[in-house]
Amino acid sequence: MNQGELINLSQTFLARTYAPAPVVLVRGQGCRVWDADGKEYLDFVAGIAVQALGHCHPKVVEAIREQASRLMHVSNLYYIGREIELARLLVENSCADRVFFCNSGAEANEAAIKLARKYSRDHYGTDRYEIITMANSFHGRTLATLAATGQEKFRLGFEPLPAGFSHVPFNDLAALEKALTPRTCAVMLEPIQAEGGVIVADREYLKKVRELCDRRNLLLIFDEVQVGTGRTGHLFAYEHYGVEPDIFTLAKALGGGTAIGAMLAKEAVSESFGPGTHASTFGGNPLACAAAIAVVRELLEGNHLSQCRKMGAYLTERLVTLQKKHPPPGGQREGSRRIRVLPR
Repeated sequence: MNQGELINLSQTFLARTYAPAPVVLVRGQGCRVWDADGKEYLDFVAGIAVQALGHCHPKVVEAIREQASRLMHVSNLYYIGREIELARLLVENSCADRVFFCNSGAEANEAAIKLARKYSRDHYGTDRYEIITMANSFHGRTLATLAATGQEKFRLGFEPLPAGFSHVPFNDLAALEKALTPRTCAVMLEPIQAEGGVIVADREYLKKVRELCDRRNLLLIFDEVQVGTGRTGHLFAYEHYGVEPDIFTLAKALGGGTAIGAMLAKEAVSESFGPGTHASTFGGNPLACAAAIAVVRELLEGNHLSQCRKMGAYLTERLVTLQKKHPPPGGQREGSRRIRVLPR
């Protein structure tokens, strides 16, 4: 079938949750993709932050091929070798001690929310369950992660949403302190607000948030679904700041194109998830874990992270130059912002 025929079929059979461009992509290699009619494109979206190594990286393809010929799925009622291998790789290269695997970023954030509430209940009782998140944030499309998301446009039509979430301005420590109540159990934020417009957290802000959480016995959760796994020039975005979260989440780039999510936590926090408290049928799936192992090893052993830092610095420099060269007519407009640079 040609591209036009496939698009016509989509109008009949697919749920109308997307409004895609009239392009059917059928092949990818590196930063290029091809449509059903053979036209070539540069992919600046990278599967929405998924293809950190590019499309069909040979080491990821080989890992998937080899694993698919041996074992594609097995229940978590048994130990899964690839899951254990990937967990060790992530723990040994992060501030976390334990990993829970699932299928997506939304599920990873759901797990983080559940763990924060369970930990708080275990240590402080039943009245401490609220999580403060940031205005302009995005944490997923499930009901709980929609409630956590600080953008009204994503929540419209799905009310009532689960209670227990409030939102404060990003990079505003005073607003966060003012929002704390005896019911607060955690603060959840993205080190870089991706869907919110690529808004970078200030180094001093994140350090102060960490200190505030320590003083008030609150958990600090970082959502690194879109900015983790090599997307910022470090394996994890928190490394730019010298600030360690109690819990952080990954997905997207982790699987190299396969569906996987992960919630990572410190040992003392992770202890609140005992047998039966949380689960995922496909969490730790051998196929997805094999792909993720290949991704993480390539990020650690190749030159991708250094190249990412180099290209990121170049792009930022050129954007700042353009911003200075072409200021808004009439001066700086209300609501516009300077380009923030990630701490090194």
